[in-house]
Amino acid sequence: MNTPNTSRAFTIGKTESGWARKIVEMPIDQLGDGDVLVEVEYSGINFKDGLASTESGRIARIDPLIGGVDLAGKVVESSNPNIKIGDNVIAHGYDIGVAHHGGFSQFARMQSAWLVPMPKGLDARTAMMIGTAGYTAALSVDALEKAGLKSNTGPILVTGATGGVGSVAVGMLAMRGYEVVASTGKPETAEWLKQLGASEIIDRAETSAESPKPIERERWAGAIDCVGGATLAYILRTLKYGCSVAASGLTGGTNLPTSVLPFILRSVNLLGIDSVQTPLEPRKAMWQRIATDLKPTWLETQSVEIIGLDDLSAQLDKILAGKMRGRVLVDPRL
Repeated sequence: MNTPNTSRAFTIGKTESGWARKIVEMPIDQLGDGDVLVEVEYSGINFKDGLASTESGRIARIDPLIGGVDLAGKVVESSNPNIKIGDNVIAHGYDIGVAHHGGFSQFARMQSAWLVPMPKGLDARTAMMIGTAGYTAALSVDALEKAGLKSNTGPILVTGATGGVGSVAVGMLAMRGYEVVASTGKPETAEWLKQLGASEIIDRAETSAESPKPIERERWAGAIDCVGGATLAYILRTLKYGCSVAASGLTGGTNLPTSVLPFILRSVNLLGIDSVQTPLEPRKAMWQRIATDLKPTWLETQSVEIIGLDDLSAQLDKILAGKMRGRVLVDPRL
């Protein structure tokens, strides 16, 4: 294809009148450093994108910044002999959408060291239905299983279950035969969560409750925590002996009001999950699992909301307010 000279893009940054979100025609030669140009088919909307779109979020490290921490699309230019024009690729994490222009653009210039070949069994839409959030969920399931999680040991708690990480984690765990208990503050989503694979729904008021007790009745055989704060403290004091929680979220705060007692009396494990700086080869291997044994059963049948750049600002406000359910995709071609 003949690449245009500009790319329609959603930018954030300072202006004379203050912080602003704008749709601009960005010159292709200003898309940043990289040896591969990708025509973006879909990008996802993540909580980190919401933070990056605000001055107070202190996420954006260049100004202006094209947001979007994940993307999937087709290679249209490449100076790397191992990456061909026409290849379908996935990119997320590293500096994308933070210190390097991201996926909220018709075109994105990427470093080849950031690109994952599209695995067989996925396409750009389904890959972004998984996205960086679902990749984080996959890392969480993988970490729990490496720590000894078995499907016959009891219920697995997923907190923040209607969010991007939580909703995909529910589907992945259910597909692998686990009894999944989903925690949410949105009772109207209970039926949807059950369709994803949750066997029980509990109110987040229970899982975010603070307690003076450092340990309580053993309840969970494992947990994926997308919230942090008091919720993570609750999980630590209610995990069964020797069990683990994979923690990746901070929407409930960065403080952890707990003690050493769950660790030294119950031998529980706190597994930190980072999806941003995973080296490329393990990243490729995890995407292969996502396309096979970790592929949620609902991926091909579940509908997903797809918006254009014009509707993106309102959706970013929505995710910051905790009002977005599951994944919402951005098609910059719309």
